[in-house]
Amino acid sequence: MEHLAGTKRIIIEKIKPEINCGRFPAKRVVGEEMTVTADIFGDGHDEVKAQLIYRNTSNTDSEEWTAVPMEFLGNDHWQATFTPDAMGRYEYTIEGWVDHFYTWQKGLKKKFEAGQDITVELQIGAQMIEETAAPAEGSVQEQLYSVAHQLRHNPNHADGVALATGKEISDLMSTTGERENVTSYEKRLQLDVERKKALFSAWYEFFPRSASPQAGQHGTFKDCERLLPRIAEMGFDTIYLPPIHPIGHAFRKGKNNNPAAQPGEPGSPWAIGAAEGGHDGILPELGTLDDFRHLVQQAKEHGIEIALDFAIQCSQDHPYVKEHPQWFKWRPDGTVQYAENPPKKYQDVLPVNFETEDWQNLWQELRRVLQHWIDQGVVVFRVDNPHTKAFAFWDWVIEDIHKDHPEVIFLAEAFTRPRVMERLAKGGFTQSYTYYTWRNSAEELKEYMQELTKTEMREYFRPNFWPNTPDINPPALQEGGEAAHITRLVMAATMSSNYGLYGPVYEFGIATPVPGKEEYLNSEKYEIKHWDWGKLTKIREVITMINRARRVNAALQTTWNIAFGGTDNPAFLCYAKWSSDFSNKIIVVVNLDPYNTQAGWVQVPLTDLKMGNGQYVVHDLLTERKYTWTDEWNYVELRPHEMPVHVLRVEESAPGAGQQDIDNTWLASDHD
Repeated sequence: MEHLAGTKRIIIEKIKPEINCGRFPAKRVVGEEMTVTADIFGDGHDEVKAQLIYRNTSNTDSEEWTAVPMEFLGNDHWQATFTPDAMGRYEYTIEGWVDHFYTWQKGLKKKFEAGQDITVELQIGAQMIEETAAPAEGSVQEQLYSVAHQLRHNPNHADGVALATGKEISDLMSTTGERENVTSYEKRLQLDVERKKALFSAWYEFFPRSASPQAGQHGTFKDCERLLPRIAEMGFDTIYLPPIHPIGHAFRKGKNNNPAAQPGEPGSPWAIGAAEGGHDGILPELGTLDDFRHLVQQAKEHGIEIALDFAIQCSQDHPYVKEHPQWFKWRPDGTVQYAENPPKKYQDVLPVNFETEDWQNLWQELRRVLQHWIDQGVVVFRVDNPHTKAFAFWDWVIEDIHKDHPEVIFLAEAFTRPRVMERLAKGGFTQSYTYYTWRNSAEELKEYMQELTKTEMREYFRPNFWPNTPDINPPALQEGGEAAHITRLVMAATMSSNYGLYGPVYEFGIATPVPGKEEYLNSEKYEIKHWDWGKLTKIREVITMINRARRVNAALQTTWNIAFGGTDNPAFLCYAKWSSDFSNKIIVVVNLDPYNTQAGWVQVPLTDLKMGNGQYVVHDLLTERKYTWTDEWNYVELRPHEMPVHVLRVEESAPGAGQQDIDNTWLASDHD
């Protein structure tokens, strides 16, 4: 082989995406374009050709490579795009070679245009074509020999050049000619292709124990079923339930995280495990396993999937503590080490020790738990604090699950350091919690979206924006009231194609904090609530409208196509989204000031939207009002007590269209 290497003249480098030198796969969903770029060049002045080749290694019926010609972009930079049509693990790489026939064609044309004698050049071309024709068959062989004959015997050089450089012979030589000394990139890079929900989903979180219509009663799975039409009507496709397992009694937490629970207090559902069972058990008050299966099935009939919390931690009453004491850390006084994040103490929760010498049995047991719930119809898991468990475990278990169940989605709930969050995503997590919750100013939001969509993170990190969680009641919501709840919701749902919210308190605008903390006072984590599930609020109406807009506008079904426009008012944020084919275009303008009316000019990123100057009609999907805008800069006035945001669909470029509806009670602006 070494003697062949000396004849290879092509260099292939700087392939993108190539995650951690090829150690981790890039990510796409079925039907989402995968664009690969590289620097490809050779010595001398010969012409280079290259192709991207890929295959789905999960498809055992056919492992043949599919080739896509690469496009030369200039300055030795090339790219090619393909669209995966099935889930699974793909591999891809690049091949490059010197195209001697194309090199000859270009040289022939230059010499002819310079007035040089090309008699010999035409003979050289004829010989190359004849060598290609020899192993060919049928009509292709006949065509090649015919062209070679004409080049050898037609004395008209102009006709010869036209024939030799024409599309017909170029295509024949490209598809028939044998490529010599092909250089292949030394690595086969990987791509994980998941179902479309990995990129587009809307999550609604609620506690099933608070689902009862009767005050003072513990909710059940049957009560959850009664909520399905309501949640489906709001437009959510995923219901995330906090842990549904038995809750420990030892060191049970009381109201507002009181270290001593009072009789009858339910405790935190994240303190998993009791005499009734552990991670594969169900809290008896919620119902039976059959009841849960029925809930999963009923949810599917409403277009909703049930996501379960996979929280690898145990109460001190968990069966694992007695059956597998080696999976926990024990202190010198004989007590087990509970979870701590000083000054916080979680006496009701025991972290699992991933450094146990019995790690293999631990891993297999956790894999079994996941399979148990998959067998009950659950294919979405929100994973609690994955950053406090071993990366190697996640690498293994997610890949192993996906071998048999590629449809399973894992959401990483990891509000931690950037590199840690990124590593979890590289290791296989489908979606990831983000810092969106704490990004408030226009500049902070722009910078964060640029990081998520314009850097290598775009290739492996799928954000899921949550404006709140049971653990996080951010200052923006504490202080901003209804208007802040609407803007934070709309930005989450339009910037990111995956978003979620902790439901009842968000709909009702409840944001009273524990003084000085980003926590909800009287948190549902520690007590059963009774909600007025039939209550209508403006926030709930906006939730319903924005979810409807997401379902019918392809521009809002991807995170990646986003561009920001300028403003002359720092209280405004303006950005555009578009579908891959540019048939659907959305412009969002947000008043980030929840207290005051703000007015000014916003700049629409027309170039990114592939729009020229002139007039165009925009339709506000929240207020149903239409406006005629002109060119880049347009005037906006947004009143937070009415509607603090525009979600505008570009509908047409027609002067004079778009009359305003002055009777609309949620008037967004009189001056657009």
